[in-house]
Amino acid sequence: MKKSIMLLAVISLAFSSCNQSEAATTATTETSETVGAGQEAVQDDDSAPDIVKLAAGNADLSTLVAGVKAAGLATSLSNAGPFTVFAPTNAAFDNLPAGTLEDLLKPENVDKLNDILSHHTYVGVIKTDQLTDGQNLGMVDGKPISIKIVDGKPVVNGTINIIASVPASNGIVHVIDSVILPN
Repeated sequence: MKKSIMLLAVISLAFSSCNQSEAATTATTETSETVGAGQEAVQDDDSAPDIVKLAAGNADLSTLVAGVKAAGLATSLSNAGPFTVFAPTNAAFDNLPAGTLEDLLKPENVDKLNDILSHHTYVGVIKTDQLTDGQNLGMVDGKPISIKIVDGKPVVNGTINIIASVPASNGIVHVIDSVILPN
């Protein structure tokens, strides 16, 4: 009797450890598929999108998203922030001199691309009603942009219009009609 109880206990233990091993293997396999993918790989269909997901969901910002990915900034802009991003439209990038965008997207120009995109990012959230005439904002690249109020609306560096402002889970995106080039 004691031998059969002990035999059943050993068999139960063997089955139980096999099931745990299979579960651990499954969890390891599922986890390894997303390891290193960064914050931008997190799937969350219930919360407000972060800045990168918001931009990726807008066809008019696809050039910006391609640049953010090429510069390796997708993870940074998907993190908690908060950030204010001045996001040029595709048409804004099209207005750059011929060949400029293609040149910036080359791997050897990642630092230059990063500098330009960092000049579009402010750490903190600034809504349009908080932008004031004569205000200077220190951008991530360390250089400022200036705000001027024209006809009651904020204008960046005297000529760049804010077309729309959209809140994100980690900040705000101000869609603009030109690329802000650092001085």
